[in-house]
Amino acid sequence: MGRYLLTLLVITGLAGTIFDNSVSKAERKYALNLMKETYKDVVKETRGLSEAQLDYRTSPERWSVKECVYHIAASEKMLWTMFEGAMKGPANPEKRSEIKATDEVILKNVKDRTNKVQTFDPLQPQNTGYKTMDEAMADFKLHRMEHIKYMKNSTEDLRNHVVQLPFGWIDCYQLYLFIAGHSNRHTQQLNEVKASPGFPSK
Repeated sequence: MGRYLLTLLVITGLAGTIFDNSVSKAERKYALNLMKETYKDVVKETRGLSEAQLDYRTSPERWSVKECVYHIAASEKMLWTMFEGAMKGPANPEKRSEIKATDEVILKNVKDRTNKVQTFDPLQPQNTGYKTMDEAMADFKLHRMEHIKYMKNSTEDLRNHVVQLPFGWIDCYQLYLFIAGHSNRHTQQLNEVKASPGFPSK
């Protein structure tokens, strides 16, 4: 009987299939591309900058390029800790009714630089613990590669693990998108610094 069932599974194409209760192929591809592209953007827009360029501020209260990267790297870790905590806990699909925003709206809002918000004190650049740009970039790369690997391989139920952020309830797939969108938000910010008239030429 066992051999018969195995043969039937092979014939029907089910042998070795992992039943994925997570997200669709299109959603997975979109999230992966977003994580990869926003990572490449951070690397591209900071590559080759001098210390003077990295440390330049448009005003005393504004962040430098380096400080933006410190914040990106530290936030990446904090948000992923939240993500992992939610995924390790029990699924809570009953909370899905609390989600008010679509994937598109969440991503649009986090990337929208016209809506300025004050970050948490531990994520202020001076409180992140980073001492150099290389240190922050290495940490960012390490964690971002782990996040990409996760989405490639995971079959966890991202939609039915729901978390609450300061702006409302979202599911863990949306949190994954939020993490990628957050680095884009601050890549825009560091590009604003680079585009300012007083930015050092070298």
